[in-house]
Amino acid sequence: METTQGQSTARTGSGKTSALSANDKSHRSHTSIVIRRLLRSPQAVVGGVILITLVLVALAAPLIAPHDPLEMSIVDQFQAPSTQNFFGTDEFGRDVFSRVLHGAQISLRVGLMATLIAVGGGTVLGMVAGYFGRWVDSVGQKIMDTLLAFPGLLLALAIIAVLGPGLRNVLIALGIGGMPYYARLVRGQVLSIKEREFIEAARVVGARHPRIMLRHILPNTVSPLIVVGSLDLGWNILAAASLSFIGLGAQPPTPEWGFMLSAGRDFMRDQWWISTFPGIAIVLAVLSFNLLGDGLRDAFDPQSRD
Repeated sequence: METTQGQSTARTGSGKTSALSANDKSHRSHTSIVIRRLLRSPQAVVGGVILITLVLVALAAPLIAPHDPLEMSIVDQFQAPSTQNFFGTDEFGRDVFSRVLHGAQISLRVGLMATLIAVGGGTVLGMVAGYFGRWVDSVGQKIMDTLLAFPGLLLALAIIAVLGPGLRNVLIALGIGGMPYYARLVRGQVLSIKEREFIEAARVVGARHPRIMLRHILPNTVSPLIVVGSLDLGWNILAAASLSFIGLGAQPPTPEWGFMLSAGRDFMRDQWWISTFPGIAIVLAVLSFNLLGDGLRDAFDPQSRD
């Protein structure tokens, strides 16, 4: 009798393990399908090309910039675009082209770091609240509701008012402001996933809570996080530029796109190039993330055809 029960238990354990292996294979197959859909999406390809170009420009800025972005020359101020200064010079004689190139490093880094803070913090909060439920979920939801009561940019302004102006405080403020959205997203995913059979299989084979959350639940929440995060990257770049435009972000003489826009607004009538080229850079960065995000959304859509 005991032998029969042991054999039954062994078969059950083997079946649960097979279910987990099948789930891993399903994930790999799904990833290949997503990549194929992404490569066939014109908007995703265009967005990806623009983004890769911006990233390469940002990485190579110290090598390809013809001038020091902080070097001033009063005799060269307000020079129109030419072969010597591709994007002209600003009111201090600084090369706008070099400043735009170096600004790519700053704007992309701020957008990426702010998004990572929001995704990381929101994922942890949503994962814990959704998995354990009860009072943990209740407390987490009250905190998220409090943060969601404020528009994202207004909350960022309030945080910067406490921390003070500066790019570091801008990315912290934008990251904290974005956490509630990711927490809500992950919580909803976890509430659905934790009731599925492969999670029960993990519990049967003795997996502990941290392993279940990290190994089995988190991978199944990645798809929506990637889509929302890619779109949020563009928004964070635009929000950081907006905060720099009103003097709360980058401080002089930092070559940040939003600050460059603000510095050139008084000269738009005659020296249009000072603000125009940083503005175009912001548009291209935001456009690339929006196009890529739309392509990722379609690629991860289970109803899309291969």
